[in-house]
Amino acid sequence: MVSETSNYKIQNIVATTSLEKPIPLTKLARTQPNTEYNPETFPGLVLRVKEPKSAVLVFSSGNLVCTGTKSVAQVKKVISAVIKQLKKINVNITVKPKITVQNIVASGMINLKLNLNFLALEMENTEYEPEQFPGLVYKLIEPNATFLLFSNGKLVCTGTKNKQQLENSMEQLLRNVKAVIKNYKK
Repeated sequence: MVSETSNYKIQNIVATTSLEKPIPLTKLARTQPNTEYNPETFPGLVLRVKEPKSAVLVFSSGNLVCTGTKSVAQVKKVISAVIKQLKKINVNITVKPKITVQNIVASGMINLKLNLNFLALEMENTEYEPEQFPGLVYKLIEPNATFLLFSNGKLVCTGTKNKQQLENSMEQLLRNVKAVIKNYKK
């Protein structure tokens, strides 16, 4: 029997913001130890934050991309740490950064053994090539999400932008899989 709720855990949130001020990346890289900057290969500077463990891409335009956090509260903490670090090189940020979540990656489990061959045949928007990769890729249109499904019931969900979308996607996935399994058993 399928549990009505699948358990999941947020593994990563990708969020963006703008500090609305140019950032001197070379100066930041020269003075701060937790940075990597190779403008010949990539225009952004990578700034690593220890707590919560994350990485922030800092662009000279003042745009930031934060990855590695597991909640919006952590994203805010990381952005705040970046602003403190910028203050050390005399870049004072006066705006309250507006954070936009671009993507949530969650891992989870549904209490079912999944026949991926059957799901690939019976469900729309799937890709399954077991010779290439052991998981089935399943795309939901509404809400917009992409799942990796494994035969043991483990899954990864990506593409949602908030917890509600994530939960709706998980519920939709469960409904769709159950409907296909019910037909299979007839």
